Amino acid sequence: MIHIFDGAMGTMLQQAGLQPGQCPELWNVDNAGVITGIHQQFIKHGATVIETNTFGANRIKLGHYGLADKVPLLNKAAVAAARAAAGTTTKIAGSVGPTGKFIAPLGDLSFDEAYTVFYEQIHALDQAGIDYILIETIIDIQEIRAALLAAKAATAKPVICQLSFGADGRTVTGTDPETAALVLAAMGADIIGANCSLGPAQLLPIIETLAASCRCPISVQPNAGMPELINGETIFPMSPAEFGQWVPKLIQAGATYIGGCCGTTPQHIKAISTAARTAAPPPRQQPKPGLALTSRSKTVYIASSLPTVIIGERINPTGRKQLAADIKAGQFLSVKKEALEQVRAGAKVLDVNMGVPGIDQAAAMQQAVEELSMLVDAPLSIDTSDAAALEAGLKAYPGRALINSVSAEPERLELFLPLAKKYGAAILCLPLSADGVPATAPARVAVIRTIVDAALAAGLTENDFLLDALVMTVAADEQAAQQTLATLRLYREHFGYPSTMGLSNISFGLPNRQLMNSTFCAMSLAAGLDAPILNPYDKSMQDILAAGGALLGHDPNGRQYSLTYASAAPAAQAAAPVNSDDIIALTRQAVINGEKEGVIPLVSKALEQGFTPTDITEQALTAAMNEVGKAFGAGRCFLPQVLLSAETMRSAFITIKELLPAHSMKSRGTVVMATVKGDIHDLGKNIVAALMENNGFTVVDLGKDVADTAIVDAAIHHNADIVGLCALMTTTMPQIDIAIRALKAAGSNVRTIVGGAVLTAEYASQAGADAYARDGVTAVNIAKELMER
Repeated sequence: MIHIFDGAMGTMLQQAGLQPGQCPELWNVDNAGVITGIHQQFIKHGATVIETNTFGANRIKLGHYGLADKVPLLNKAAVAAARAAAGTTTKIAGSVGPTGKFIAPLGDLSFDEAYTVFYEQIHALDQAGIDYILIETIIDIQEIRAALLAAKAATAKPVICQLSFGADGRTVTGTDPETAALVLAAMGADIIGANCSLGPAQLLPIIETLAASCRCPISVQPNAGMPELINGETIFPMSPAEFGQWVPKLIQAGATYIGGCCGTTPQHIKAISTAARTAAPPPRQQPKPGLALTSRSKTVYIASSLPTVIIGERINPTGRKQLAADIKAGQFLSVKKEALEQVRAGAKVLDVNMGVPGIDQAAAMQQAVEELSMLVDAPLSIDTSDAAALEAGLKAYPGRALINSVSAEPERLELFLPLAKKYGAAILCLPLSADGVPATAPARVAVIRTIVDAALAAGLTENDFLLDALVMTVAADEQAAQQTLATLRLYREHFGYPSTMGLSNISFGLPNRQLMNSTFCAMSLAAGLDAPILNPYDKSMQDILAAGGALLGHDPNGRQYSLTYASAAPAAQAAAPVNSDDIIALTRQAVINGEKEGVIPLVSKALEQGFTPTDITEQALTAAMNEVGKAFGAGRCFLPQVLLSAETMRSAFITIKELLPAHSMKSRGTVVMATVKGDIHDLGKNIVAALMENNGFTVVDLGKDVADTAIVDAAIHHNADIVGLCALMTTTMPQIDIAIRALKAAGSNVRTIVGGAVLTAEYASQAGADAYARDGVTAVNIAKELMER
């Protein structure tokens, strides 16, 4: 069955007289009849699900209007207005939009604060009697995780989760549709989809990927094409008839909930409804086999049919005094270096253990997970026996993590399984019970069966398990290796789930451990090992895995093996390390890696060696950010990594200033930043401002909802070189045109850069802007080019 959402509430409110700067949600009380009338129009034209006028009715957004304490009132009034139109047949979805802030470490909003904000709104909607919760237009996976957790706690009603994707097929913070679907489905989203930012043509492949990645129903609400500025008015050009032509394609792609976002009217909904009557959805594809783990921006699958996955073991303080001392002192530079180096060495998943006696392990795990999730795209395995540390890590992680580990001990099952279910994590199952380590393979299988049964009863699924065969030392038990190998074979026979284990324990107490470990690794691969936990720097292990891939059929015809080991292809090996004597190269690499702490002594040393601040800035800092910008443009890194590198560059600037207080770092130029009048969204503008400042510009941030007169006054007063203007609402886009006209009328020659989720290059050109920036990195590069003209 195809369900038909309604269209753009903002478009309809604007037509009804909503003025820029007015609170749309206040109309639920002051103009309830108008809201009901809009709902009635959409229902009349075919909508079977209408959305409440509550997109911005959370405490943070309402606070801009002085209405932060009116969350229950405005949400309940919205549901009442919708119910007056819906009667008993049309369903009501409670609309929940973003907070407008990034969750730490990308922003200053804590995960718990975001959760509380969403819970308050969703609880009010639930109490008022909605049929669905619709979390929509979210651009960061961590924010939608907080909203989904809040929804699951506040209501038993179905929860729809819709992200907004850019033209590159990713959210602003780098999440692709496959990763999004896996994360949200594992956390219990009932319906998953996409809305806003793009038209139906651009959303079609995103819907196909969402549908292929999970078993949830799929929803889609495209814009009516991409906006244009015509005679000072924002126009979405796609007609209802053209929009309707895309409906069969969206249904064929897998969508069963279809509606409209920006620019869609009751006529568009009628076209959707008409087209949907004769369109039959195809059979859903089955998701990929195996266990899926994700970071914010990448998915890694582990399965017997796929190449072996290395789980890097090096972020573990056990037996490593210096790493333990660094963690205890709150210094995470060595942790981050281990992460980067392991990924370069071939690790696809990173195990993270903060088990240092005498510290707050929960706080340490949270910090480690937050910092690593900004730095690398490898999924993380949260390795702890402490439930508080586990929850801290899972909460902070913007992806689908692996829990290492869950044993059959009653307390571990009782504490860890609910956390796995709540946060959508997979579990590493360890064949360990209250009776200790089973001596034989059949006994280990029996213990694993206990864990799996308990996990399934707790709500986990068949795709949530990684089975550890448990390696004991052969020096103490001559049957240790044989029983472990037998366990791997039985796991594959009885369960079919992928398997793992740490290899190094097999050789404990024996000489030439490397030989023993690598030989055992080869035997284990043949017995069914899918994801060994090992030191990825160990060349003998890497050699075994490369050869094993070819011999087991994961590397067809040994192609990758040939590329790696053929004498004619030395470039296939890992990139050469930076010369440790080249302080400029080391500083440049530190910025690229986002080593905020590590760049400080490097800058100090560079100054000691006689390099000038200009040398450091141009040859190291700026050169590094140029490389990061190219990687961002090519899709090799994403906003979190860019922000981290920019913060590192900022640390370098501050260090130079502190060490040479008489030296004045020359500003690249002055940039006035503002979100235009009537628009209370400043998330994108804040990102651009931070990147501009960290790249050496002087930034004057006027904030949000800024009148054109204030923009002109600031540009003249500060003798600005560039004015950056942002609009994220379709109703406020014409203010871009107004502000640019006002600047020119005042005789200002300042250059203008414009951007925002709904803007396009064509729109910017029509408005008279000097440039359009689709993201913060592009904005910085454009600003540099403008200053060089």
